[in-house]
Amino acid sequence: MKINIEAIRLLIEDKFHNRLSYFVAEIGVDYSYMNLIMNGHRAPNSKKVCEKIIEYCKRNDLDYRQYIIFF
Repeated sequence: MKINIEAIRLLIEDKFHNRLSYFVAEIGVDYSYMNLIMNGHRAPNSKKVCEKIIEYCKRNDLDYRQYIIFF
């Protein structure tokens, strides 16, 4: 599984006032690591980050399949 970067960008723009810092605080991951993923400097396949996004989606009644790509 990997993060759908474009969908996460839209989520951050819509729900978090385009602030990555708000998003990572909400899901509980490291800002610098998520920033590297979002900017293409790390592969978007972190199991921990994917699991945190799935948990966030479940808490907020969102379809996690929109934000996580399963192989």
